[in-house]
Amino acid sequence: MPVKMRCINKGHTMHDITHDHTSQHRILALSRMLELVLKLNDVNDLAAVLNAITHGACQAVECDRASLFLYDSQADELYSHSTTELEIREIRLPIDSGIIGHVARERVPLVVAQPHDDSRWSPVFDQQTGYRTRNILAVPVVSKSENRLLGVLQLLNKHASGFEDFDVQLMQAFALHAGAAIERQWLQSAARQAEDYRRSMEMARQIQMGFLPKERPRFPQYEVTAWWEPAEYVSGDYYDWLVAPDGRLGIAVGDVSGHGMAASLIMASVRAMIHALGRLATTPADMMELLQDVVQADLAEGRFLTLLLLTIDPVTHCVEFANAGHAPAIYFQSSKRSCRRLEATRTPLGFPVNQSLRMPIYPVMQPGDLLILGTDGLIEVHDRTGRIFGMQRLEELIAKHAHESVEKLSQILKREVFDFSAEHPFPDDMTLLIIKRTAEAA
Repeated sequence: MPVKMRCINKGHTMHDITHDHTSQHRILALSRMLELVLKLNDVNDLAAVLNAITHGACQAVECDRASLFLYDSQADELYSHSTTELEIREIRLPIDSGIIGHVARERVPLVVAQPHDDSRWSPVFDQQTGYRTRNILAVPVVSKSENRLLGVLQLLNKHASGFEDFDVQLMQAFALHAGAAIERQWLQSAARQAEDYRRSMEMARQIQMGFLPKERPRFPQYEVTAWWEPAEYVSGDYYDWLVAPDGRLGIAVGDVSGHGMAASLIMASVRAMIHALGRLATTPADMMELLQDVVQADLAEGRFLTLLLLTIDPVTHCVEFANAGHAPAIYFQSSKRSCRRLEATRTPLGFPVNQSLRMPIYPVMQPGDLLILGTDGLIEVHDRTGRIFGMQRLEELIAKHAHESVEKLSQILKREVFDFSAEHPFPDDMTLLIIKRTAEAA
């Protein structure tokens, strides 16, 4: 072989060769980073994104290990979530300690050429694992949209030599893409969870709607209608009706304090109890006393239940009721064009029983008379000036439109409440029942 082959490119110095070698390594690192960024855009799983970030960064700068520490804002800690190699299951560090804590607080990259000489570095993990940390590069990972700290990417022990300015610039640029990928996965995960929640709540709503009466009661000389508007997917409001074997029409309207899933579960339990105890109780007052004993265990954590139970006799048209602090409950007497409130006969369920309340006066329904039964969400809506809808406004509207059918009256009241309220959706559940005696028996 000819001797001149010892120098392939005559005139090139060792500096030129080293420079070419460095350039090739940087081009290779940039190429790997580009591939990794493109890969992150195609991954739709958070764990896979985090794993790709650590392994890809480690390969690009040709270091020994890489770890991604995510920021726990509630605990104000950084914890290792994804690593190329880790003998310890998880590392958690307060944000005010260590090298990665410094990077997280200052939001600037940091190269530590001699960790053992840096007071911020802790040798504990090296001692526990037998690993020797020779050099460190740590860069913050920040949300581009909100400038919110997401974590810190830490690289250990570059193979050839220590970390250089090029590595810092490369990882800074990559950290922007990594932050965007992490944030995108979190947003997608939150969107999926929200959609799952919406579907489960919609299913719960359909189940609860199945508890409500599906048909109007067959009760001669009377019209009945109802309107139910939950503040959320499900409601703590409840209404029901049934015609008893002796011909009486039974009505129940209730409202569990609060709204949402917890209130709806309690109300589902109350509904089941009413249906079960209906065979044992002969009057609304008897039913209320039975409910007091069995519902108490469900009304924990300060919850209570307002409830109105009533029956209408098909012969005498007498309205017998028991009212556990429920409103609105209004009797409209058409001959006098006046409203009378069905007074409370006891305190709400969940409160101590008040024995000092007077015995109620039971109304007798005449043709044209109305019963308007609702929940407090109906009368407690506010307009933009802070005024409350209130009982008086409701009674004035009833008196003005009492001649209408129950369906038309329900639509009028619903429209008045919608137009009055400054908040949509409503802040509380709403329920409205209207019962009207239409005519004398033929």
